[in-house]
Amino acid sequence: MDPLRYLLILAACVAVTLPLELILGARVYRQPRRLLLALAPVVAVFALWDLIAVARGHWWFSERYTTGVILAGLPLEEWLFFLVVPLCALLTFEVLGRGPQLLRRAREARSTRHRATDAEPAQPQLPAAGSSRGR
Repeated sequence: MDPLRYLLILAACVAVTLPLELILGARVYRQPRRLLLALAPVVAVFALWDLIAVARGHWWFSERYTTGVILAGLPLEEWLFFLVVPLCALLTFEVLGRGPQLLRRAREARSTRHRATDAEPAQPQLPAAGSSRGR
């Protein structure tokens, strides 16, 4: 379990923020070119930063919590971290930026539901038990 911990945490981050795309319409995954342009500089800067820190001995990765797959001098999990964390932040940012629009849409849906229920005919009332009506 320990070697998968880092990957499981990253998977949980994606799972928690996925509804931002699917339900709240962040529209991040629907624009792959923009997503790539946003992620590429982040990955480049932080990969370089980590590589320098590892080479100088300032930073290291625990073999206990990683799978052991190394790509270009860094564990696979670290490369995924550079993609997942900015992606989750971008999803959150996009939804928060659309907050007023989402609130307006929710209010409109609520008022539409209220109008629909107000327009329904009232249900006839049945006589109470023991009433003299109908006897």
